[in-house]
Formats: sequence, structure tokens, C-alpha cells
Amino acid sequence: MNKWLVSLSLAGFLVSPMVHAAGDATAGQQKSAVCAGCHAADGNSVNPIWPKLAGLAPAYIVKQLNEYKSGARQDPVMAPMAMPLGEQDMEDLAAYFSTQQRQGGEADPAKVAVGETIYRGGNSAAGVSACAACHAPNGVGNPAAGFPALAGQHAAYTEKTLKDFRAGARNNDMAQMMQDIAGRMTDAEIAAVSQYVQGLR
Repeated sequence: MNKWLVSLSLAGFLVSPMVHAAGDATAGQQKSAVCAGCHAADGNSVNPIWPKLAGLAPAYIVKQLNEYKSGARQDPVMAPMAMPLGEQDMEDLAAYFSTQQRQGGEADPAKVAVGETIYRGGNSAAGVSACAACHAPNGVGNPAAGFPALAGQHAAYTEKTLKDFRAGARNNDMAQMMQDIAGRMTDAEIAAVSQYVQGLR
């Protein structure tokens, strides 16, 4: 836990000095046609296993694309999509999708109470930190620290992501923070948090 807290306190210092080329949202919209097949033209994917890109911070989108391209983040669909992208392409796509308005979803009423408890307060008995500490109480994330916006994200995608972190199938998180947190969560807790996030406004 101490390692996680130190990493969190340094997150802004480590991420904010990164310099990115200026992205052009208009150029990004033109380049986004291939992305729209899965993520929709405005970044609000219809298929719940594909993430909503709308409203994500540009630096976060660029980081993920670079890591798909390098293999630091594994995905058989996204890797070939990212391979031909240059840095400016990534910056332009990120600029476009970041300006789009994310559409919210509806949470399963049976899971909201548990999900909200964990999201806002964590589970001290299991050593699970509150999601809100990094992703903000309203789910808008912390762009300076590289923590993505979660509000309105598909529950199915969030649940898969947390389980992938727990299993080590995804390991591109800073200082293994998400792997550590997800590794302490039960399936029921992951499902509840994912539902709560989907309905978060």
C-alpha cells in the first residue's frame, strides 16, 4: 500500500512534464473513420466490450495507442490498428476524441449500492483503495496524473479491464497500481463497481 501511495503522489510529477505535439481535432476527425467501425464516429461505442473514447484525455489516448503499437499493451485487434500510426496521427486522433461528449449509461440498480461504496470508499478490510481517489468522485479522472475518465464507460469493458489487470493480462499501469487494486477485488465487487461507473454522471 505504501508503494501505491508514493506512486500516486509522484504521478503528477512524472506525467505532467511529458511534452506532446499539438493535436489537430479537425485532422483527427478525418483520420478517425477507421476507428469509427468499433468506437463510433463520436467515440461512443455501441458494443459494450469496446471502450468509449469520447472525453478521454489526449495524453491517455496517445499513451494507449503507443503501447498497442509497441506491444506494451496486448490486444489482437488494436495492435494492427495502431501499427501504421505516426505520433502526429495519434495526437490528432486524441485531440478529436477528447473533445467529444461521452454518453452516459444506466447502472444495474441491484449493484449500485455496493459499487458506490467501493468506488467512493474502497474496501479497507481487503486493502482496496477508493476508485475516486484517482478517478475523481464524479469519474472525470485526473488527466495530469494519467488516470482516465471512467464516468459512463461500458460496464462490460470496465469489468473485463479490471479482471485483466487482476490476472496480469494487462500490465501497462503505472507502478502496477491497478494490478494491485484489482488483485484484491472479488468478482462481485468488480461487477458492482463496473455497473456504478456505467451510470456515473
